Amino acid sequence: MNDVYAHQASEKGGDGSSGRDGRRWLVVGVAFGVLALTSAVIAAGWLFDRVSDRALEQAAGARWAEGVTPEWMSEQMGIDLPNAAQSPQAAYEVTSRFDTGLLTFTLTRAEAESYLEKHPPEGKWLEPRTHSEKVDVAPHYFAHFGLPEPETLKKDVRYGDVCSDAGKATENPGASDTPDSQYGMSDLYDMSDGRCVEMYVHEFSPQRTRFYIRAHFEPGISPLPATPSSSTD
Repeated sequence: MNDVYAHQASEKGGDGSSGRDGRRWLVVGVAFGVLALTSAVIAAGWLFDRVSDRALEQAAGARWAEGVTPEWMSEQMGIDLPNAAQSPQAAYEVTSRFDTGLLTFTLTRAEAESYLEKHPPEGKWLEPRTHSEKVDVAPHYFAHFGLPEPETLKKDVRYGDVCSDAGKATENPGASDTPDSQYGMSDLYDMSDGRCVEMYVHEFSPQRTRFYIRAHFEPGISPLPATPSSSTD
């Protein structure tokens, strides 16, 4: 009998310290587990909110209008489409909240600089943020053409708000050169009257420059060139 007690005492370190240490490490492990789980839940909730907001926006009756041409889109934006433009593409997304017009084309470097002299930005041209500052932009707008979103470009790109003479009276003062307006994030849903646009200029090759032009409109601000055709049985 005494041998059995002696054996049990030796397993506990003589004073039961082994058992207390085990319980202490168990409590620490549980605490770390709870902390990790809490962090994961918070991160998942943040991601879900971001995805949910985007999903709600896209689900707000969104559709791409039919029959939209680069010429029609440039007219709505109040900015001319140069005759030398290559690979012009345009689209117009309709939602219940706001509409978005897109226009893209390429020019030679010399043609691009000449075009920009006629269409200077309000304020100044801005350069993209540093690589350490991530920009969360889900592919949506220019991905419609199979192009990257201009906000994700990091090299040989500049951007700014470009307004026609008619639109300068209604411009948002200082919107182009304030820190919060980089990539157009501060006034992303600022409704356009068709005379001010967000312009990104990307020198994507030694010879050519691509223009990404985007504008937001009140729903139904302009008659669409065509409406989706409905099929009947």
